Amino acid sequence: MPTLKALGHACFTLSSQEHSIIFDPWLAENPEAVVTPEEVEVDAILASHGHSDHLGDAIAIAKRLEVPIIAPYELAMYCERFGCQTAPMHIGGGAEFDFGYVKLTQAFHGSAVITDDLIEYTGPPCGFLVTMDEATVYYAADTGLFSDMELIGEINDLAGAILPIGDNFTMGPDDALIAAGMLDADVVIPMHYSAFDVIQQDPEAFAMRLDEIGIECVVLRPGQEMEI
Repeated sequence: MPTLKALGHACFTLSSQEHSIIFDPWLAENPEAVVTPEEVEVDAILASHGHSDHLGDAIAIAKRLEVPIIAPYELAMYCERFGCQTAPMHIGGGAEFDFGYVKLTQAFHGSAVITDDLIEYTGPPCGFLVTMDEATVYYAADTGLFSDMELIGEINDLAGAILPIGDNFTMGPDDALIAAGMLDADVVIPMHYSAFDVIQQDPEAFAMRLDEIGIECVVLRPGQEMEI
């Protein structure tokens, strides 16, 4: 079974005995981060969209380790400009890698790299379905609720679903509760609920609400991990 580890906000690693990947590695400027970008050792980086709290340190990590950034095509092309290896994909497409299988899902959000004097569009955002050691994990990334989550749950036997609950920029707890029911994963892991004041939520209260309807929820605080 692979191991899922929370690194803070929406950043997680998923690791088998031989391989490790990282989702949305915002670390250097992340007030919750439990590792630095220089401490990360992975085989691939999965970047869901271009916002700074998700793309984060992906480019620096990819260049240091000489590993690919797996991302929607436009975001991958942005990263290539900085000398990164990339594996461009797009929503609905899947590909095999040394560590397992990746398929991109839709996510209802935005995607751009935003600096003081420029907003550069980086294509549509995505979520990820990752199969490692025969366990499939759904990383929803930043998204609102959408009805095709039910289809994702029907098509895939999900060992875990990592869902945002912060509201304001993504689903809040009420919509994430509905999403969890549609996805029918073995366990739900909440994310994206505490790094900024505007998204503050109580993940333990969310877990209790899921428990009341028979859905297992594990709150992984930064630094904590679980087999999945």
